[in-house]
Parts: sequence; C-alpha cells; structure tokens
Amino acid sequence: MYTAIKEEAYYCNMQLPKLGLVLFTFGNVSVADREKGVFAIKPSGVPYEELTPDHMVIVDFDGNTVAGDLRPSSDTRTHAVLYKHWDGIGGITHTHSTYGTAWAQSQRDIPIFGTTHADHLTVDIPCAPPMSDEMIVGNYEYETGFQIMNHFEAQQLDYKEVEMVLVGNHAPFAWGKTGIKSVYNSAVLETVAQMAYLTEQINPKAPRLKDALINKHYDRKHGADAYYGQS
Repeated sequence: MYTAIKEEAYYCNMQLPKLGLVLFTFGNVSVADREKGVFAIKPSGVPYEELTPDHMVIVDFDGNTVAGDLRPSSDTRTHAVLYKHWDGIGGITHTHSTYGTAWAQSQRDIPIFGTTHADHLTVDIPCAPPMSDEMIVGNYEYETGFQIMNHFEAQQLDYKEVEMVLVGNHAPFAWGKTGIKSVYNSAVLETVAQMAYLTEQINPKAPRLKDALINKHYDRKHGADAYYGQS
C-alpha cells in the first residue's frame, strides 16, 4: 500500500548524489501520502549505492515508524513536524550541500542579487537563527521543525511561496508539493548560494536586485500572466 511513495522517495534520494548535493550519507528526502497520513523517508546512515525502494521507511506525521525494518533518517522528526503543520507540503529535502551550508553556518540570509534567484523567490533565502539551549537539549530534531516554522511566522513568510530555508549553524531544508519539486528547490538553493558567494567575492558592495527586475522575473514564471515554459 506504500509502493508509490517508497519508489518516489527512492528516486528522489538517488538524485542527491547525482546533483552533487550530498557527500556520503549527508542528506535525505521524504515523500508524503496525505490521504494515508504517512511519509516515506531514507533510512539512517545507509549509503546511497546500497539503497532500494524497499529500504524506504514509512513514518506517520507524529514521527512513529509504521512500516520498514530499518531505522529512519535521524532528521525524521523534523520532516514529521513540517508535514503535520504545513499541509501543503508533499516532499521535503534536507542536505548539507557546500554553499548552502556555508551560508547557514554564517547565520546569514542569502541576498537576492540576480534574476536566477528572482525566478524562484521575491525575497532573500531566509536563515533561521540557531535554536535556544533549551530546545537543543530537548527533542532536537523535533524542535528543528519548530525552529523553521517559528522563523517563518516571525518574518511573515508563506511556506507555499518560500519553499526553502537555511537552519542557522546547520544546513538547508527545501520542500514542495512533490518530492521531485523539493529536490529541485534544494538544487536551486545550492546554485543560488554559490552565485551569491561569488558575487560578494567579486564585489563586496554588490547591491540587491532592484524590485522591478525581481517582480518581472518572478511573475513571468509564477504570476497570473506567466509565459515561461509550455504550459
């Protein structure tokens, strides 16, 4: 009964090393079945070359394992919190990709410098501040989900429009309506992070992209009169 999400989760996880977003086992993707109230996620610490669809672990939105013989990813409770509270999400990707993680470790938002960024977002990629000591010594992975959600609430961000975040001192998370879209957003985040880093190396005083260009590039892909692509 979980074949579809196990196969999609497997496919999505296998894209991470292909896209250069993970080293060893530093990442995971999950895919949700909202009707059943569960998601499939990569097992903890299993090398990508050894994975099969049957290795995917089925977990409910409270973080309880429903099916599978292996221990789910150590980040499972973060995924569960986001699925439980943000019902528009169908897939989540977490990586420790180099440039995105470097920005997270710097505790900085990624500035919107160019049109590649604006094709996907109208704001800087947010960086949630490091969590409190009380949260760290508690249920750490569970609290990471609230660390993300609390920052979105504080900054008045809509998770359906901003489908990515940096967790301060940790690494990126991205999501979308499907697992494949979450992987896409994760790759976009990493590319934009690299471009922003190089931009500041070339010109430390580089200005943010002006609003007219931000709105033009975002609207041509996502606005009411969008004309990018074939649909």
